Amino acid sequence: MASPEGNDKLDSLPPPPPVVPPNVIPIIAEPAKVSEPLKKTSTPKRLPMARRDYGNKGQRLSLLTNHFKVDVPKIAGCFYHYSVALSYEDGHPVDAKGIGRKVIDKAKEVYDNEFRGKEFAYDGENSLFTFGPLAQNKLELLVVLDTPSSNRASRRGSPGDDESDRKRSRRPFQSKTYKVQISYAAKIPMQAILDALHGQESDRFQEAVRVLDIILRQNAAKQGCLLVRQSFFHGNERSFINLDGGVLGCRGFHSSFRATEGGLSLNMDVSTTMIVQPGPVMDFLTSNQKSDRDRIDWIKAKKTLKNLRIRVNNNEYKITGLSDQICKDQKFSLKQRKANGETEVVETTVYDYFVNHKQIYLPNSAYYPCINVGKPKQPTYFPIELCTLVPLQRYTKALSGQQRASLVEKSRQKPKERMDSLRDAFITSRYNDDQMLHSSRISISSEFTQVEGRVLPAPRLTTGNGEEFLPRNGRWNFNNKKFVNPVKIENWAVVNFSARCDILRLVRDLRKIGEAKGLSISQPRGEFHESPQDRNASAPVRVGRMIEMIGSKLKQKPEFFLCVLPERKNSEIYGPWKRRNLVLCGIVTQCIAPTRLNDQYITNVLLKINAKLGGLNSLLTIERSNSLPLISEIPTLILGMDVSHGSPGRSDMPSVAAVVGSRDWPQISRYRASVCTQSPKVEMIDSLFKPVHKTNENGITRVVDEGIFRELLMDFYESSNRKPQQIIIFRDGVSESQFNQVLNIELDQIIEACKLQEESWHPKFTVIVAQKNHHTRFFQTRGATENVPPGTVIDSKVCHPRNNDFYLCAHAGMIGTSRPTHYHLLYDEIGFSANDLQELVHSLSYVYQRSTSAISIVAPIMYAHLAASQVTQFIKFDDISDRSSSGGGVTSSGAVPVPELPKLNDAVKSSMFFC
Repeated sequence: MASPEGNDKLDSLPPPPPVVPPNVIPIIAEPAKVSEPLKKTSTPKRLPMARRDYGNKGQRLSLLTNHFKVDVPKIAGCFYHYSVALSYEDGHPVDAKGIGRKVIDKAKEVYDNEFRGKEFAYDGENSLFTFGPLAQNKLELLVVLDTPSSNRASRRGSPGDDESDRKRSRRPFQSKTYKVQISYAAKIPMQAILDALHGQESDRFQEAVRVLDIILRQNAAKQGCLLVRQSFFHGNERSFINLDGGVLGCRGFHSSFRATEGGLSLNMDVSTTMIVQPGPVMDFLTSNQKSDRDRIDWIKAKKTLKNLRIRVNNNEYKITGLSDQICKDQKFSLKQRKANGETEVVETTVYDYFVNHKQIYLPNSAYYPCINVGKPKQPTYFPIELCTLVPLQRYTKALSGQQRASLVEKSRQKPKERMDSLRDAFITSRYNDDQMLHSSRISISSEFTQVEGRVLPAPRLTTGNGEEFLPRNGRWNFNNKKFVNPVKIENWAVVNFSARCDILRLVRDLRKIGEAKGLSISQPRGEFHESPQDRNASAPVRVGRMIEMIGSKLKQKPEFFLCVLPERKNSEIYGPWKRRNLVLCGIVTQCIAPTRLNDQYITNVLLKINAKLGGLNSLLTIERSNSLPLISEIPTLILGMDVSHGSPGRSDMPSVAAVVGSRDWPQISRYRASVCTQSPKVEMIDSLFKPVHKTNENGITRVVDEGIFRELLMDFYESSNRKPQQIIIFRDGVSESQFNQVLNIELDQIIEACKLQEESWHPKFTVIVAQKNHHTRFFQTRGATENVPPGTVIDSKVCHPRNNDFYLCAHAGMIGTSRPTHYHLLYDEIGFSANDLQELVHSLSYVYQRSTSAISIVAPIMYAHLAASQVTQFIKFDDISDRSSSGGGVTSSGAVPVPELPKLNDAVKSSMFFC
């Protein structure tokens, strides 16, 4: 079936395996010649599928969930949507945040007749909702607000002047007039909610639920909460968690309405965000930078403080920057009235003005920059020690590894503690007293919803020598067990980057414990310790010198490095070391940072090493016996897909998309990864299929697929001697609003990639989205102090009224409250029953090779996440910043070009390097 030009090397695929079983047609080894550009065939738009059936396997279990039933009147009225436009007297639109609610509240107070006494929900920006119509379709109102007159100090770029000081003493407030235009926009029937509960969801339903969510936000705003989307945070000190560095974790709660099989429900959950520690600005900076006052990095401080709000003399301002000079040298023009009544303008410093004119003692400000709260061309300066940060301001910068660990540890709550917190939050919120909800005759139950779950039995596992066992409570160990497929490690070396570690003991224990697991580990070919004079060099330089040292002493390239890092998890060596070995050298590496060496730690390291070098630690028994329903019988490729985005504050950092694919069918425990970069913050993977027209030396043009899916397709064929007839796609990280894009953009790319290989080849597809970022939790009705048992599945009552979804808590939650994974079956040509699909997903939580416990999400997704995260570590993001700042690397549209990802070395690209 190959084309006549099959020997052309321009775009040839790897040759097929030498032995092809009977009745199996190999994938075309060479794309067909084309005479015109590839045309994408139009396909009908796919929509998420409806539920076919319910599962019934497993032991039934009564549970409670943090969904509170919402009663919606059967004879429902309508919400009326009005657009809101706010402007100043001169017609300029109001762009200041936070002022909208004050203006609208004042308008309601003054013009109550125009509002017909109706309650309304306002989103704080340009939308207002009422239950039933207003008297007029359009209202034009004038609203006068009193604001502190000291804000006028920013007029001329000075902290104030003598004349304005006298005016302030006579009139502490000034008035500002706003024009308010309220215009009818749309009618939103509440019937849409009732229709959705009967499986007839539409855009009208989303609009109606949005109104209800805005009502909750307004309720929280009136209580003075910090609003973060649908999460609300009170300012009481009991909610604060000290994360060090001037950052606090602030515990609040999430509230949102959900359509479920059991009706409309209010989903409430504990939520945590990061805030800036309120108080003196200097105290925050010294804590944030972990330095004393005389060693503040003011360039870093300027970025950290920008847009934060401060309080000076009971007035609030937003920080726009810092002064260019220190307080005692920073000058501004000051108006003064002379004895004869005339005014003169004199130059004075900020320090002199406050000390000598205002008689304010400033012992610590003279040699520090001033805080600027004015505009770039009209600065307004305050000495830094007069400025205090106001409470409840979000901290949006990236947390350090230590801060993240502290946040996770301190924000954990056991199930009973979480339930108590939610009961308190419900009482505090007083939703049933909300006038807007009351006017629409909506009421919310204060009781947790009761649901029925089922506990699926754990799958049997097989280890070395064919030993079978049943995991208990989602966990097992390798005591007195061998790996099912151990590797032989002969040519390897130990690399030590200045870590305090007993290398002799490490090697001895590694070999001894490895032998007990069936691994044959020879003595290392060398132990390489970093030279003391290299320790202060940059990470890439340190890695380069280490590689040079190893190359000068080893005649043969090692197949494996064990690298000992000096810092745990966040070592700057990690990224450059991984990049150098995986891209340039083609050597698999395992990095460790041992705090203490014991048998369990060594065993965990060996699990990773064995998997990376091509071994297997354990298998599902049904996987080994080829008895997986619907999978063992028909060649099936399992994909895991995820996208890793840059950290907060790095808008130039490209996103990294990773797709892993199963290999060695009928096994489902081995995977290979394919990774690429794409535009920052883009969630949809756009390089699954990448057709390129190429012309060879004979003038023949072909379409070549350079997408990342093709690599996995070829690998499956080479490792399994089959082309897949079924492809199961597990997708992570997408919201419900993106389901259609997964079905009609990403799935389309994969289908087109298959068609390019062979026009008549039509594998069946199943698409499943896994969500971890949700707020549904489950609690046992008896013994609520314990988490739900591993294998708990729920597919009714709180699931979608139409779509095919279920919750699965596959893992044993040992700390805090277990978070189930929410699986959505979007598309299914294979024809899984609910039981078969739930058992497959449950089983895939037990094949994660670097763990001896069931994990909370299927292994393919976890592997994709690991691959994306690891590759992110060794991309040179600093190069991006350099190109964008110099202007040389910016496109005509102003976008920073996405750098091409360095390709993995052929020696490691088919390994589980990410494990």
